[in-house]
Amino acid sequence: MPGLSLHTEACVLQRLPPAERFQQLQAFSADHGPLRCLQRIATRPAAAPLDLFDEADLWLESSSQGRTWFIKEARVLAHHGAIGRSYDALRLASAFTGIIARNPVHEDGWAGLGALLRQTLAAFGGSNRPDVVFFKALYCFARDEGYPVKQEWARDLGAADRAAVADLLGRPLAEQAAAAAAVTRLTRRLEDYLRDHTEILLE
Repeated sequence: MPGLSLHTEACVLQRLPPAERFQQLQAFSADHGPLRCLQRIATRPAAAPLDLFDEADLWLESSSQGRTWFIKEARVLAHHGAIGRSYDALRLASAFTGIIARNPVHEDGWAGLGALLRQTLAAFGGSNRPDVVFFKALYCFARDEGYPVKQEWARDLGAADRAAVADLLGRPLAEQAAAAAAVTRLTRRLEDYLRDHTEILLE
């Protein structure tokens, strides 16, 4: 059976341990969904490996009917290197892309998830409030997956917390003034709800 070929744009969600001469990558394409990719480990400086969070134009081939894709050529479209300058941004961005990697999304949701992913990575790299970025991204991911986070989770919060959630979601990042401890507490409550009432895998 002949191999498959694919040309798509995708974002690197995870860099996994190398296998023989290949770097293993988990990527996501708004057009084709999750992609398990192998990139040959470069023996020459010109062939730089893809980095975590890179958005890239990929030329792929598969001999396993799409279960694994070999990267024949890659052109980086956006490199979110600024995320790595902050430990908290790197930690929370990695946590969010890990959630995407662990939770397959229905084909109808690929385009929306791709847009959320691009927006979120840009925000992690350009904001000094990665805690707020993570909260907003996790909330939007759960909402877009059809879970009633507004109608059920937020409804059951106290009035002050409901107002704080509305402010976090509605206020631009540059204007966020919520205390870090309050954002952490609301994020933990959201995560507890997702663990207990949804099928979303957080870890």
